[in-house]
Amino acid sequence: MVTKTETQTTNGQGLPTREFQRVKTRIHHRMVDAIDMSKAGDLDEADLRRQLTALATHLCDQEDVDLSSEQRDRMVREIMDEIYGFGPLEPLMSDPAVSDVLVNGPHSVFVERNGRLEQTDVEFADQQHLLEVIRRLVGRAGRRIDEVSPMVDAKLPDGSRLNAVIPPLAQKGATVSIRRFRTHQLQFDDMVEMGTLAPAMADFLKFAVAGRLNILFSGGTGAGKTTMLNNVSRYIPTSERVVTVEETAELQLQQPDVVSLEARPHNVEGKGEITLRDLVKNSLRMRPDRVIVGEARGGEVLDMLQAMNTGHDGSMSTVHANDCREALDRIELMIALAGAELPSSVARRYVANALDIIVHVSRLSTGERKITRISEVVGIEDGDYVVEDIFVYRMTGVKDDRVDGAFYATGHEPRVLGRLAAKGHDIPTDLFVARELELKK
Repeated sequence: MVTKTETQTTNGQGLPTREFQRVKTRIHHRMVDAIDMSKAGDLDEADLRRQLTALATHLCDQEDVDLSSEQRDRMVREIMDEIYGFGPLEPLMSDPAVSDVLVNGPHSVFVERNGRLEQTDVEFADQQHLLEVIRRLVGRAGRRIDEVSPMVDAKLPDGSRLNAVIPPLAQKGATVSIRRFRTHQLQFDDMVEMGTLAPAMADFLKFAVAGRLNILFSGGTGAGKTTMLNNVSRYIPTSERVVTVEETAELQLQQPDVVSLEARPHNVEGKGEITLRDLVKNSLRMRPDRVIVGEARGGEVLDMLQAMNTGHDGSMSTVHANDCREALDRIELMIALAGAELPSSVARRYVANALDIIVHVSRLSTGERKITRISEVVGIEDGDYVVEDIFVYRMTGVKDDRVDGAFYATGHEPRVLGRLAAKGHDIPTDLFVARELELKK
């Protein structure tokens, strides 16, 4: 990797990267001053792009710096990225292997690529350049960021999620976190091929969704909970009406009768906020067969559990947790956050009656993602949850930057099989015989 110093860091052509960025920023500002916006509004986008490209090329030729033709072409391309794209981040945002872009100030940019965090040689000219890019991206999302409102969470036009914090809250300079939007959704077959889960586990989840079991997906940040929820939602019958509720819309359901609801933050005056709980409450008035909450994180959990307990079987959600039992504790805590003063024993029974299956997704040290546990919430015994593992992943070590391990059926035959059979889903019981699972059918 290129050493990131003022004298050593280059753009690949000998010109120091920071100087390259400063020249580019200077030309960009000159372009803004030269554009006649009254005439620009009369042009279609293609003509405007052509004229802006010609102007950028002309201004590059006027710069008193030694730019080769290749450097000049790159300069023009990056200036257009400043106007229409993500600025210096454009190459990273165009890389399909990048799932997260993390900016820790103008001279420190990291990405998560194929599950691994790595530093890049991408830089901004200076703090002001970074702030200009942030304000432009935030503005495209219909939001604003300034000293009065120095923190913003927004969805970009391509569906990516952007979080930005600027000084005075960010002590070492503006920071940006962008969660990329995956244009190609993984299918179960892809996940089985990648070793994320075994075919027997995929078959069980298909039955569980079609048979209207209530499912909770747990895992850490970036583990793949939403991806898994998207995958299993494909097995919801097309005859059912589904309402999705999300903080930032990410789910891509394929059924014809889907209503997607997205929360709204408060405006600059602190008014107009629509919370997840507001949306979940309203969703129950929309005649849903199922309610899917993208991520349970607060008081909306109580209303979600109420939906699961009152005829909306087959509802689903995700939650941040380190294992299945912790996921239940998190749900119980969120019930308290909803202001429901329920005794612990009553809250636990309420949770156990609502949830049928918990699927835990983990991102391992190598960057690989695995479904490490599929468990059944059996009920309450002696005031505590009874959770039985159906399938588990057991890791034995790491070799050649890959995890060694295997998926196993524990031998537990889910009690929900009777409910599934009553709905016409006859699952072969040999699926649950204790054994190591084959990775191919």
